[in-house]
Amino acid sequence: QWYTSSMNLIGTWLTDRMDLQLHVYQLKILIRIVKKKYRDFRLQGVLDSTLNCKMYETVRNRLTLEEATASVREGGIQGITMRDSDEDDNDN
Repeated sequence: QWYTSSMNLIGTWLTDRMDLQLHVYQLKILIRIVKKKYRDFRLQGVLDSTLNCKMYETVRNRLTLEEATASVREGGIQGITMRDSDEDDNDN
């Protein structure tokens, strides 16, 4: 429930700001939060069907879109992306 409610909270926050583009700092922090939360709950044995809920997919899609926009607009967000790899967690 904790995972689902936190994803719903992030999704609602993003939906309320649908017409606004995220600042690069907001984007970096949200990507880090979502990825860490996903990995931590996966390590705790939460089922993939719960982890990959509709709201997670919505949040992931929005952050991926924002990341692409930031990359075009500002040359990238350097250091963290929505890629599904663990290697980018070791950045600053």
